[in-house]
Amino acid sequence: MEEELPAWSLAAEEVAPVTLPGTWPDGLTRDWAWGGSTGAGVRVCILDSGVERGHPLVGEVQSAVSIAVDDDGRTVVTEDEDGDLCGHGTACAGIVRSLAPDCEIHSVRVLGAGYTGSGPVLLAGLGHAVRTGYDVINMSLSTTKSKFSGLLHDLADEAYFRRTMLVASAHNLPVESYPWRFSSVASVASHEETDPLVFYANPEPPVELYARGVEVHAAWLGGGTLRVTGNSFATPHVTGICALILGKHPRLTPFQLKTVLLTTASNVGGADER
Repeated sequence: MEEELPAWSLAAEEVAPVTLPGTWPDGLTRDWAWGGSTGAGVRVCILDSGVERGHPLVGEVQSAVSIAVDDDGRTVVTEDEDGDLCGHGTACAGIVRSLAPDCEIHSVRVLGAGYTGSGPVLLAGLGHAVRTGYDVINMSLSTTKSKFSGLLHDLADEAYFRRTMLVASAHNLPVESYPWRFSSVASVASHEETDPLVFYANPEPPVELYARGVEVHAAWLGGGTLRVTGNSFATPHVTGICALILGKHPRLTPFQLKTVLLTTASNVGGADER
């Protein structure tokens, strides 16, 4: 009697060939990863407080929706007529645009004025963004409420399996929060250097990457700018770099994209050659 394979196993005759996107190099350099890319064709979602349309540092916003949850717990998605209600999402969008000028920017608003929000709306907004199929989701926010961690973990995994890179900021305080602690996301904290393309790999996660996040000159409400500091603003630097990489190599999976980020980090061996 032939022994049954365990769940999720693969029979020998079912092995399928995998084609890498282009030629995977022996020495992976920044030039190979994103040289000449502007992020064209890459759909970036800003899951935040909205994005101010027409801001000179943001440019065109391809779509903008607002997320709510009704009394029956159903997700309500409406066209966002209000734009950014506190400036945070606009700052993130402007940073992404500065790195990847030709990517698409899509806004999914889950925060209200004064950075107000709720766990159910956050979950609904992330679920909507994941199922819409954006290439990269910038999530410069988190929740400390552990009761939402399981559902957030499921959504982060769903994004990973759907080939969506979820880039999430670590909390600015040394507290437990989510989803940045999940291994399926690219988690980001700040460093003090001014070069937007300098980012570091962390050999001791859960934070995986450090990017520029101190005294960043960022877009803000009313077409203006503001100097901002925080992991929230380091995160869109990594999102922008992801958009550059995917603009040149659009079929990379999150697994492969993380490998490229690690290999091209400024503190990884051979950085001088990049």
